[in-house]
Amino acid sequence: MRRLAQGEATVTELIDQVGLSQPLVSWHLGKLRLAGLVETRRIGRETISRLLPEAWDRFATYERRVLGLEGADAAQRRSAVS
Repeated sequence: MRRLAQGEATVTELIDQVGLSQPLVSWHLGKLRLAGLVETRRIGRETISRLLPEAWDRFATYERRVLGLEGADAAQRRSAVS
């Protein structure tokens, strides 16, 4: 995720970054793609992946709401301003 946050990357570049096997990296990318958080495209034999920032923003908002942190964030911002 950290590498994709910097920009698009091929599966080979991701393997080099994390030191995991190609099947494992591809499996994780597949799960992230199914969740709608990553988009992939093919150029020849290479698969290029990129994060979808808008999807991550929606996910973070949902996570804060589910964890009950949404109101806490707003309260912290208000107390920091006061």
